[in-house]
Amino acid sequence: MNAAERRRRWWPRSVRAMAALAAASTAAVLLAGVGWWVHHDVYRQATQTAEEHARTQLSSLYEQLTRGVVPDTISTVPYEVVATGRRTAVAYGGSMVDFAPDTHHVMPAPPTTGIAALVPPTTVRIPVNRHYNSRDDFSVPGGTVRVMAADVSPDDLSSEAAAALGVSDNAKLRIYVVVLPYTAESITEITDRLLLQAGIASLVLIAGVTYFAVRIALRPVEAIRVLTASVTANDPRERVTVPATGHEITALATTINTTLQRLDNAAAQQRRFVADAAHELRSPLTTLLASLEVALAYPERTQWPAVATTAARQTRRLQSLTEDLLLLARLDTRTRVADPETVDLTALASRLTEHYPLVERALTLTCDSTAPAYVHGTPGEFERLLRNLLDNAARHAEHRVQITVRNQDTWVVLTVHDDGPGVPAEDAERVFERFVRLDDARSRDQGGTGLGLAIARDLAHRHGGSLTLASRTLGACFQLRLPRAPESAEE
Repeated sequence: MNAAERRRRWWPRSVRAMAALAAASTAAVLLAGVGWWVHHDVYRQATQTAEEHARTQLSSLYEQLTRGVVPDTISTVPYEVVATGRRTAVAYGGSMVDFAPDTHHVMPAPPTTGIAALVPPTTVRIPVNRHYNSRDDFSVPGGTVRVMAADVSPDDLSSEAAAALGVSDNAKLRIYVVVLPYTAESITEITDRLLLQAGIASLVLIAGVTYFAVRIALRPVEAIRVLTASVTANDPRERVTVPATGHEITALATTINTTLQRLDNAAAQQRRFVADAAHELRSPLTTLLASLEVALAYPERTQWPAVATTAARQTRRLQSLTEDLLLLARLDTRTRVADPETVDLTALASRLTEHYPLVERALTLTCDSTAPAYVHGTPGEFERLLRNLLDNAARHAEHRVQITVRNQDTWVVLTVHDDGPGVPAEDAERVFERFVRLDDARSRDQGGTGLGLAIARDLAHRHGGSLTLASRTLGACFQLRLPRAPESAEE
């Protein structure tokens, strides 16, 4: 098992679990940062408090010594007073008694020269008592303690005060007050323990709240999933319930319903297309089969040239319909135009107008544009598009069909206008649907399949353009808009 597989195995697969893990991890990082800051701030504050306590005790001892009063040995803060020319301590208190200062003072003797005022906390080395392990007093790691000290000069002591203290008149005293380290450490340790307990409880609470909050938030998603899974091709009308909350789940449900509606419409259109195609194919096949069966049943009374003519006409209709269906199937793939060429729509329209066969009726086809109009695309598909528009116009025109091509900003606009009965406004979009004939009987008699305008619009969309029916008081006017080729291509 490789590293990726192991990671996938142990990594949570539920969105709820992943959200809870992410929230807990983020909270853990934030709480760790806050805990680190609180730890150092509490230690700093506790240390300052211990130093203030030691400074207060130092001032009190100084005042007592200058008055010749021997300080009491009972003290909350360890202290010791040493003097020059004396082997034992002048006074001591607190836990300093554990070092047996009666035989020798613990703290260093003061220098014989110089007077020190109140000095900042400093570290001094003291002899280590192996029997001293009281955590309630002060520890001596490596034989060192932090102290605050002040000197009492001989000038500050009267003879009576010196005698009361048991020192000579010219002796210099130094007061040592121990800055208790356990105060800051104990407070910090208690604070750390409380922070750790609160942090663990907070992480569990955050992870649990996130898990259940995401679980509640995802309930509509689960309902949407279950309902979407029930949608089948046989029953595509099922829709998901849109929550009334107005948040992202509402947008998701709306989008899914819109997608399902599009799929339903596409499926319905496909079914309708298949039914229409089958109907259109059945009509020429029925005609062809009936004529052949009648001819075979009565061969001696059959006019075989007429039968052959009918069979050829219906076969051509089948061929045309099959080609149109194949072209629509290709256009439905929405593939882009490969290797587009530069085509002059004006020249193409003029050529089609000149060579268009007008054998059934006397129609006038004109193209009144002469300026070149260049577009990018496939010449064969453009010719098919224009020919479909001309076939439709010629089928419905009374006397005249006019083609106009002009350049309009970044577009080339081509219009095909006939003087026929026109198209009702309510059918302006319907005429572009497949197998739609507004005059069904006449169009079928004249060979129309009902696919020409649908193919023309799909070809226009394939080349980045549009095909619409422009409003006209007389006849029908189809307007084709295509992106204009750059000037460099025109040259």
